[in-house]
Amino acid sequence: ERPDGIFLSFGGQTALNLGVKMDKMGIFERYGVKVLGTSVRTLEVSEDRDLFAKALKEINIPIAESIAVNTIDEALQAAETVGYPIIVRAAYALGGLGSGFADNAEELRNLAARSLTLSPQILVEKSLKGWKEAEYEVVRDAADNCITVCNMENFDPLGVHTGDSIVVSPSQTFSDEEYHMLRTAAIKIVRHLGVVGECNVQYALQPDGLDYRVIEVNARLSRSSALASKATGYPLAYTAAKIGLGHTLPELPNAVTRTTTANFEPSLDYIVTKIPRWDLAKFQNVNRSIGSSMKSIGEVMAIGRTFEESFQKAIRQVDPKFHGLQGDHFDDLDD
Repeated sequence: ERPDGIFLSFGGQTALNLGVKMDKMGIFERYGVKVLGTSVRTLEVSEDRDLFAKALKEINIPIAESIAVNTIDEALQAAETVGYPIIVRAAYALGGLGSGFADNAEELRNLAARSLTLSPQILVEKSLKGWKEAEYEVVRDAADNCITVCNMENFDPLGVHTGDSIVVSPSQTFSDEEYHMLRTAAIKIVRHLGVVGECNVQYALQPDGLDYRVIEVNARLSRSSALASKATGYPLAYTAAKIGLGHTLPELPNAVTRTTTANFEPSLDYIVTKIPRWDLAKFQNVNRSIGSSMKSIGEVMAIGRTFEESFQKAIRQVDPKFHGLQGDHFDDLDD
């Protein structure tokens, strides 16, 4: 097809990994293909854990203390430095693949062996299990106009992958101070990394204080972006594509009002709840507990005036036989 330009931030983790690899191989240079939107360098920084940690240190943003390793022995040494309990995460992986928690060296050895078959680099980091988890969707153009389109709060604490969590937007339990602290940090990060287009920043927030950590930055459109677009009416993919082609936010029309510009932050007078849907019955010998690796195959979204209303609606969508949150008789599925 011999294209002139290519976007790497559409097409999920696969497109991103392929793009980074093709750039290293010099394919883009050879055929004169220009990478549009977020640059390869920014994608590498957001995906490579060492580079990412260094970049965030430069602007004094706290991240979970972690050590990137390439072998099992290095992982065991790193765990001694960081201190148990720890979480292991794989770099360049989709849906938390190969991640998990370890409370001792034995668990870590098994986990690291499994993770290193999936990714060349793994991250040993201090576990923040039980903290609140939040996400901000941020849009930035090449002229440095930057807005946060939507913030989301996970119903489940940290330790459950976002894709397997019930997510509520806008956040329900953050104080104004917490909300703005994380918003300011998100914009600072996105500007420092040089993202052009759409991006999401994931945080861990201390439940009873103002301490927070950045978990990761996805410099691509993810499943949360689709949720944010539907929840706010702000067309993130469309806007990101236009920005990549050189447009700026103030010159793009606002898709909702059609009279103002896209350089605005939507304010919601309703509540959106997302509930994941699993279909584990189709798979044999599958572990049915949810954790840091995503197992859901899809999700439903409900809109309501109150949290209770949108939550009940979402449950009815996941399985129509339920009228909402109610008790049920479950067989012991693990037998």
